[in-house]
Amino acid sequence: MCQVTNGDNRKPIIVVTGFLGSGKTTLLSNVLKYGKFANTAVIINEYGQAGLDHRLIRRIEERTRLLSGGCICCNMREDLINELKEILNEAERGRIQLDRVVIETTGLADPAPILFSILMDPVLTNRYYVDGVVCCLDAANGELHLRNNPESVKQIVTADTIIITKTDIVEKETVQEMRERLRQLNPAAIVMEAANGVIDPEIVFANSQSQMEIRRTRLEQLKTEYPDRPTPHDNGVRSMSIRFYEPLDWTAFGLWMSMLLYAHGEKMMRIKGMVDVGDSGPIVINGVQHVIHPPRHLADWNGEEKNSQIVFIMKDLEPEHLMDSLVAFQNILGSAPEITEINLDPYTKM
Repeated sequence: MCQVTNGDNRKPIIVVTGFLGSGKTTLLSNVLKYGKFANTAVIINEYGQAGLDHRLIRRIEERTRLLSGGCICCNMREDLINELKEILNEAERGRIQLDRVVIETTGLADPAPILFSILMDPVLTNRYYVDGVVCCLDAANGELHLRNNPESVKQIVTADTIIITKTDIVEKETVQEMRERLRQLNPAAIVMEAANGVIDPEIVFANSQSQMEIRRTRLEQLKTEYPDRPTPHDNGVRSMSIRFYEPLDWTAFGLWMSMLLYAHGEKMMRIKGMVDVGDSGPIVINGVQHVIHPPRHLADWNGEEKNSQIVFIMKDLEPEHLMDSLVAFQNILGSAPEITEINLDPYTKM
């Protein structure tokens, strides 16, 4: 939702949203590699206390902050406001150079309450302006998410720019059908495409002033449609974070993962992890439901603690079932799992 800046010195805020597995972190990691956008502070909202995405982005952008333990569209908006104010304080003290702030929401967040919280705080409105909402939509699973998850629809209708991701793994006809669907949901949005998270960074960070009046009108509509109150989420969603402190047998781990997805693929909304297999750097795994993307081998640990961390987000599947299967595979995995967090309601602050 774009605001008039009138040539003042306020800093832009860009909200990056999108459903689970839509490619938000990959997109941001690629965009932040450009030196032009070096002075960007990044706030990442993750489930529970054991965040992972900020570890991946911090390899590119050191000014990355984690808001964990809840969802900023529900019960963590005060934490978000305080974090934004702290960033201002650090910039004023000369501790950081600040050109803009990017907020990456959780996969099930409704962006509208986040925007309202920023726009209603007098300190923030004097020092920041909301430059826009960028929404990622997974080309492979996007239609399923829009059909089954109202949060995905809210993210789309709030967006100024929609980026269809993972276009490299679907047919052109699928992408075209998705464009038509998006035109129905949000005809005012700019719709772009990205393969492997690669996109012109100006599309993510640029200000589209030509759409300002349309966006202002849509903001007023959203105030009516989605009033400023906590947004209930599906209570069938569970999250779990586990760590392995010894290197894993990659072949055995891949076998366990394949069996898990074969048995419960539709219930595994998100799998993301950094896996230590004894090499100089970790392997990054990334999956949505039945689809596991090709693993990425990183060259080093970049100062991170050398262990495996895997985050699972499940629907209608108890974490204990997953742990039982991990324990059964323990001998061939080469390391015993340790649960660092089980969150039965990932939107309730622990």
